[in-house]
Amino acid sequence: MILMYHGISDKEAEWVRTADNFRKDLQTLYDKGYRLISLKDYIENNIKVEAGYTPVVLTFDDGLQNNFNIIEENGEKTIDPNCAVGILEEFKKAHPDFGQGGSFFVYYPIPFRQKELIKEKYEFLIQNGYDIGNHGYTHDNLGKLGVEDVQKVLAKNVKSTQEYLPGYDVYALALPYGIGPKGDNYNYVVQGEYEGTKYHNRAVLKVGSNPAPSPVSVKCDPARLPRVRASEMNTAGVGMYDWLSYFEKNPDKRYISDGNPDRIAIPESEKENVDEAKLQGKELVIYN
Repeated sequence: MILMYHGISDKEAEWVRTADNFRKDLQTLYDKGYRLISLKDYIENNIKVEAGYTPVVLTFDDGLQNNFNIIEENGEKTIDPNCAVGILEEFKKAHPDFGQGGSFFVYYPIPFRQKELIKEKYEFLIQNGYDIGNHGYTHDNLGKLGVEDVQKVLAKNVKSTQEYLPGYDVYALALPYGIGPKGDNYNYVVQGEYEGTKYHNRAVLKVGSNPAPSPVSVKCDPARLPRVRASEMNTAGVGMYDWLSYFEKNPDKRYISDGNPDRIAIPESEKENVDEAKLQGKELVIYN
């Protein structure tokens, strides 16, 4: 599952989890044998999860202040313990074997809504295993833009991020509203250029409603990756807890790590679903 979050606040809503419910989500994932990996590790098939456990990816759209809020206590700046980053850091200390990671898809002009702290927050994120992704320049509906404007808003996002983090690899895009251009114009959400700034999104995330395929599956399209809504409200039966229940009832459908990132082990029934070009030298083991 690539889990999709938005806000973390004090009142539950369709696109908002309370801090306590987010803590519950993390504890539930941990207790049920899920372990964090980065989105980059997923698309690069670099899954270093202990044998017997299932990888999971966290994503946060919009770059809201409640995703990463810095407060002042006794004259010193500290991370708000009830924002997403604060909760993740606290959980990581209590459960170091849970893994680390999470992708924050931001837009401008003020990601995380504390203008004077943008660079400080960005540096903290990349130093602590998180990613910063593209969410358009001003949360633009890419389905309503022409080719030039699609490239403009995506390139401007990259340029702005790299002004704070020179040379930073913005490798992923979460489509604002889950909408991209139609037809061949969709290719411009993957890569393009505007006024000398190039971008290449090796992962493009939709809103989606189902777990993503194995990175070596013939069904895996990094330019159209589905996500699972991490919510319990208006999920239409395909939210995080619905899928957790599904995998408990159908354990043969759940991705389980064999503990060796250089080996791909699959049941014989799945042989035809492997894209051997995606193995990139990794050993393929087929079992009965």
